[in-house]
Amino acid sequence: MDDIVNTSVDMSSEFNESRDNAESLGLRIRYRRKKRVWTLDQLAEASGVSRAGISRIERGETVPSTTTLSRIAEALGLNFSELMSVHSNEQEDVVLLKPCQQPMFIDENGFERRCIAPVLPSKGLDWVHNKLPAGETSGELFAHATAVEEYLYVLDGKLEVRLGETVHELKAGDSLYYRAQVPRQFTTIGKRVCQYMMIINAPR
Repeated sequence: MDDIVNTSVDMSSEFNESRDNAESLGLRIRYRRKKRVWTLDQLAEASGVSRAGISRIERGETVPSTTTLSRIAEALGLNFSELMSVHSNEQEDVVLLKPCQQPMFIDENGFERRCIAPVLPSKGLDWVHNKLPAGETSGELFAHATAVEEYLYVLDGKLEVRLGETVHELKAGDSLYYRAQVPRQFTTIGKRVCQYMMIINAPR
Protein backbone atom coordinates (compact mmCIF):
# COMPACT_ATOMS: atom_id res chain seq x y z
CA MET A 1 0.00 0.00 0.00
CA ASP A 2 1.16 3.51 -0.62
CA ASP A 3 1.78 5.95 2.18
CA ILE A 4 -0.94 8.28 3.39
CA VAL A 5 0.03 11.94 3.14
CA ASN A 6 -0.93 14.83 5.34
CA THR A 7 -3.86 16.30 3.40
CA SER A 8 -3.43 19.68 5.03
CA VAL A 9 -0.62 20.29 2.54
CA ASP A 10 -1.72 22.36 -0.47
CA MET A 11 -1.05 20.01 -3.37
CA SER A 12 -2.40 22.50 -5.91
CA SER A 13 1.13 23.89 -6.16
CA GLU A 14 2.10 20.73 -8.06
CA PHE A 15 -0.03 21.71 -11.02
CA ASN A 16 1.29 23.64 -13.99
CA GLU A 17 -0.68 24.59 -17.10
CA SER A 18 2.24 23.50 -19.29
CA ARG A 19 2.04 19.88 -18.14
CA ASP A 20 0.76 17.42 -20.68
CA ASN A 21 -2.72 15.93 -20.46
CA ALA A 22 -1.74 12.58 -18.90
CA GLU A 23 0.60 13.95 -16.23
CA SER A 24 -1.76 16.74 -15.19
CA LEU A 25 -4.71 14.36 -14.93
CA GLY A 26 -2.65 11.86 -12.96
CA LEU A 27 -1.69 14.51 -10.42
CA ARG A 28 -5.31 15.56 -10.04
CA ILE A 29 -6.48 12.01 -9.36
CA ARG A 30 -3.65 11.44 -6.89
CA TYR A 31 -4.50 14.70 -5.13
CA ARG A 32 -8.19 13.81 -4.86
CA ARG A 33 -7.44 10.27 -3.64
CA LYS A 34 -5.07 11.46 -0.92
CA LYS A 35 -7.45 14.22 0.09
CA ARG A 36 -9.87 11.41 1.00
CA VAL A 37 -7.01 9.65 2.81
CA TRP A 38 -7.40 6.61 0.53
CA THR A 39 -4.77 4.14 -0.56
CA LEU A 40 -4.51 2.88 -4.14
CA ASP A 41 -6.13 -0.36 -2.98
CA GLN A 42 -9.12 1.47 -1.53
CA LEU A 43 -9.70 3.46 -4.72
CA ALA A 44 -9.30 0.31 -6.81
CA GLU A 45 -11.92 -1.49 -4.74
CA ALA A 46 -14.37 1.43 -4.87
CA SER A 47 -13.97 2.09 -8.61
CA GLY A 48 -13.48 -1.37 -10.06
CA VAL A 49 -10.30 -0.14 -11.77
CA SER A 50 -7.20 -2.20 -11.03
CA ARG A 51 -4.61 -0.91 -8.55
CA ALA A 52 -1.93 -1.17 -11.25
CA GLY A 53 -4.10 0.77 -13.69
CA ILE A 54 -4.73 3.60 -11.22
CA SER A 55 -1.02 3.72 -10.38
CA ARG A 56 -0.10 4.10 -14.07
CA ILE A 57 -2.70 6.85 -14.49
CA GLU A 58 -1.43 8.74 -11.43
CA ARG A 59 2.14 8.56 -12.71
CA GLY A 60 1.03 10.00 -16.05
CA GLU A 61 2.06 6.88 -17.96
CA THR A 62 -1.33 6.42 -19.60
CA VAL A 63 -4.44 8.46 -20.43
CA PRO A 64 -7.55 6.65 -19.17
CA SER A 65 -10.60 6.08 -21.29
CA THR A 66 -13.72 8.11 -20.55
CA THR A 67 -15.27 4.97 -19.02
CA THR A 68 -12.35 4.48 -16.63
CA LEU A 69 -12.27 8.15 -15.71
CA SER A 70 -15.99 8.14 -14.94
CA ARG A 71 -15.53 5.13 -12.63
CA ILE A 72 -12.75 6.88 -10.73
CA ALA A 73 -14.73 10.12 -10.42
CA GLU A 74 -17.84 8.29 -9.21
CA ALA A 75 -15.81 6.37 -6.62
CA LEU A 76 -14.32 9.62 -5.32
CA GLY A 77 -17.76 11.23 -5.14
CA LEU A 78 -16.84 13.91 -7.68
CA ASN A 79 -18.34 15.27 -10.86
CA PHE A 80 -16.11 15.71 -13.91
CA SER A 81 -15.29 19.37 -13.26
CA GLU A 82 -14.38 18.71 -9.62
CA LEU A 83 -12.03 15.93 -10.66
CA MET A 84 -10.35 18.08 -13.30
CA SER A 85 -9.79 21.06 -11.02
CA VAL A 86 -8.25 21.47 -7.57
CA HIS A 87 -9.67 24.96 -7.06
CA SER A 88 -13.12 25.80 -5.70
CA ASN A 89 -14.97 29.01 -6.59
CA GLU A 90 -17.50 28.50 -3.78
CA GLN A 91 -16.81 31.84 -2.07
CA GLU A 92 -17.06 33.99 -5.21
CA ASP A 93 -20.24 35.76 -6.32
CA VAL A 94 -19.05 36.23 -9.92
CA VAL A 95 -16.70 33.81 -11.69
CA LEU A 96 -15.13 34.47 -15.09
CA LEU A 97 -13.37 31.50 -16.69
CA LYS A 98 -11.19 32.23 -19.71
CA PRO A 99 -10.64 29.29 -22.11
CA CYS A 100 -7.20 28.63 -20.59
CA GLN A 101 -8.85 28.31 -17.15
CA GLN A 102 -11.43 25.75 -18.23
CA PRO A 103 -10.13 22.25 -17.44
CA MET A 104 -10.15 19.97 -20.49
CA PHE A 105 -9.67 16.24 -20.95
CA ILE A 106 -8.98 14.52 -24.27
CA ASP A 107 -9.59 10.78 -24.38
CA GLU A 108 -7.31 8.39 -26.27
CA ASN A 109 -9.83 8.34 -29.15
CA GLY A 110 -9.93 12.15 -29.41
CA PHE A 111 -13.09 12.63 -27.33
CA GLU A 112 -12.71 16.15 -25.89
CA ARG A 113 -14.52 17.30 -22.76
CA ARG A 114 -14.19 20.90 -21.55
CA CYS A 115 -15.49 22.04 -18.14
CA ILE A 116 -17.51 25.23 -18.64
CA ALA A 117 -18.96 25.76 -15.17
CA PRO A 118 -16.89 26.92 -12.19
CA VAL A 119 -16.39 24.36 -9.42
CA LEU A 120 -19.10 24.94 -6.81
CA PRO A 121 -19.16 21.74 -4.71
CA SER A 122 -22.30 22.61 -2.73
CA LYS A 123 -24.28 23.04 -5.97
CA GLY A 124 -23.53 19.63 -7.47
CA LEU A 125 -23.80 21.14 -10.96
CA ASP A 126 -21.48 20.28 -13.84
CA TRP A 127 -21.55 21.87 -17.32
CA VAL A 128 -19.42 20.26 -20.02
CA HIS A 129 -18.80 21.04 -23.70
CA ASN A 130 -18.15 17.78 -25.57
CA LYS A 131 -16.54 17.12 -28.97
CA LEU A 132 -16.82 13.52 -30.13
CA PRO A 133 -14.94 12.66 -33.37
CA ALA A 134 -16.74 11.04 -36.31
CA GLY A 135 -17.25 7.32 -35.85
CA GLU A 136 -16.17 7.38 -32.20
CA THR A 137 -17.95 6.48 -28.97
CA SER A 138 -17.63 7.50 -25.35
CA GLY A 139 -17.69 3.87 -24.27
CA GLU A 140 -20.28 2.70 -21.76
CA LEU A 141 -20.58 4.94 -18.70
CA PHE A 142 -21.97 3.00 -15.77
CA ALA A 143 -25.08 4.10 -13.91
CA HIS A 144 -24.78 6.76 -11.23
CA ALA A 145 -25.60 5.50 -7.74
CA THR A 146 -27.23 8.77 -6.69
CA ALA A 147 -30.16 10.75 -8.12
CA VAL A 148 -28.17 12.35 -10.94
CA GLU A 149 -30.00 14.09 -13.80
CA GLU A 150 -28.45 14.99 -17.14
CA TYR A 151 -29.53 17.59 -19.72
CA LEU A 152 -28.04 17.28 -23.20
CA TYR A 153 -28.16 19.70 -26.15
CA VAL A 154 -26.63 18.97 -29.57
CA LEU A 155 -24.81 21.96 -31.06
CA ASP A 156 -23.58 20.38 -34.29
CA GLY A 157 -23.60 16.98 -35.96
CA LYS A 158 -25.60 13.88 -35.01
CA LEU A 159 -25.42 11.82 -31.84
CA GLU A 160 -26.70 8.43 -30.76
CA VAL A 161 -27.52 8.29 -27.06
CA ARG A 162 -27.98 4.84 -25.53
CA LEU A 163 -29.74 4.81 -22.14
CA GLY A 164 -29.84 1.26 -20.91
CA GLU A 165 -31.66 -0.60 -23.68
CA THR A 166 -33.21 2.55 -25.20
CA VAL A 167 -31.55 4.38 -28.10
CA HIS A 168 -32.18 7.99 -29.15
CA GLU A 169 -30.82 9.65 -32.30
CA LEU A 170 -30.31 13.39 -31.93
CA LYS A 171 -29.36 16.09 -34.44
CA ALA A 172 -28.32 19.74 -34.04
CA GLY A 173 -30.92 21.61 -32.02
CA ASP A 174 -32.31 18.54 -30.25
CA SER A 175 -32.24 18.31 -26.46
CA LEU A 176 -32.64 15.36 -24.13
CA TYR A 177 -33.28 15.04 -20.40
CA TYR A 178 -32.91 11.79 -18.45
CA ARG A 179 -32.15 10.33 -15.06
CA ALA A 180 -28.68 8.82 -15.13
CA GLN A 181 -29.33 5.69 -13.07
CA VAL A 182 -28.80 3.53 -16.15
CA PRO A 183 -25.63 2.80 -18.18
CA ARG A 184 -25.09 5.44 -20.88
CA GLN A 185 -23.16 5.56 -24.13
CA PHE A 186 -22.69 8.34 -26.69
CA THR A 187 -21.74 7.67 -30.32
CA THR A 188 -21.28 10.05 -33.25
CA ILE A 189 -23.50 9.34 -36.26
CA GLY A 190 -22.11 10.15 -39.70
CA LYS A 191 -18.79 11.60 -40.83
CA ARG A 192 -18.77 14.84 -38.84
CA VAL A 193 -17.57 15.69 -35.37
CA CYS A 194 -20.49 15.99 -32.98
CA GLN A 195 -20.49 18.85 -30.50
CA TYR A 196 -22.90 18.82 -27.61
CA MET A 197 -23.41 20.50 -24.26
CA MET A 198 -24.25 18.51 -21.16
CA ILE A 199 -25.40 19.76 -17.77
CA ILE A 200 -25.16 17.20 -14.98
CA ASN A 201 -27.16 17.87 -11.84
CA ALA A 202 -26.11 15.82 -8.83
CA PRO A 203 -28.01 17.11 -5.77
CA ARG A 204 -25.79 17.25 -2.67
